[in-house]
Amino acid sequence: MESFDLGDVPLLGGETLSNAVLAYRTYGRLNAAGDNVVVLPTFYTGTHVRNEGFFGPGRAIDPEHHFVVSVNMFGNGLSTSPSNAAPLQRGAKFPRVTLYDNVRCQHRLLFEKLGVQRIALVAGWSMAGCQAYHWGALYPDVVDAIVPFCASAKTSPHNFVFLEGVKAALQADPLWEAGSPVRGLKAFARVYAGWAYSQTFFRDGHYRSLGYDSIEDLLVDWENDHVDNWNAHDLLAKIWSWQQGDISANPLYGGDFHAALGAITARAVVIPCTQDLYFPPEDNELEVAQMPNAELRPYDSPFGHCVASPGNDAAFAEFLDDAIRDVLT
Repeated sequence: MESFDLGDVPLLGGETLSNAVLAYRTYGRLNAAGDNVVVLPTFYTGTHVRNEGFFGPGRAIDPEHHFVVSVNMFGNGLSTSPSNAAPLQRGAKFPRVTLYDNVRCQHRLLFEKLGVQRIALVAGWSMAGCQAYHWGALYPDVVDAIVPFCASAKTSPHNFVFLEGVKAALQADPLWEAGSPVRGLKAFARVYAGWAYSQTFFRDGHYRSLGYDSIEDLLVDWENDHVDNWNAHDLLAKIWSWQQGDISANPLYGGDFHAALGAITARAVVIPCTQDLYFPPEDNELEVAQMPNAELRPYDSPFGHCVASPGNDAAFAEFLDDAIRDVLT
């Protein structure tokens, strides 16, 4: 893992992120033209390590041919986050960072530090896909293609309410401000698990294909993952970023969502899961209808939002690779 020092970053909301750092990793080599670049932002509870499940030898994204830049989102504990920020911005004092802020800083990394000239593809799952939409809208002159999967260009009201639920579960623990409220993190994980998969997933026992003997086993595993790996303030900072997600909420578009979607001239394949409970295909249909060079390719799976989690569904990985090959040709 490498890091890029950004200095003090003025944020969209008027605050400043002090001594900001982007953590990232690259794979493969930049070609002479500087245009074999694939950008993979990270998703909600992901890091660049989890992104490694989306590419590899012989896959559509292959470091033998592509220069892959996997960038950690602010708030994920590797890039500047409430858990590692400058002392005056640590914990609940962390400034409000939008996806717009994330993508603008990623642009600096690529074009100021790494010598990139054009971007062949920006792709990602969930919040990473939301950032792919931002890339397409903010930098249409340098982005050739985007493939957001299980994501949206604007966080829907229903998605916002879902996030209010998990946030409330976490903050019901009076120790949440300390950053590691065990009871709150466990409650957060249990609520989140119920939305991450579909009703069919639980009804038909698909959790057994993931190695769980019971629903309780799955829930306990989610609890342990959150307690062992996540700081409460990091989770809350990213929830805020997610809830405010909107490719038009910036000075470039002034809230004109239609104009922002129309500005995405990149070749786009948008992949929803038909059983995703908080990024439903209906939202993506509305978006694609307003994007000049976009195609909607729904994928049906009881795994819901988690169909894209690396290792969950081999058929989805093939479906994703086919879409990526199509936009890279």
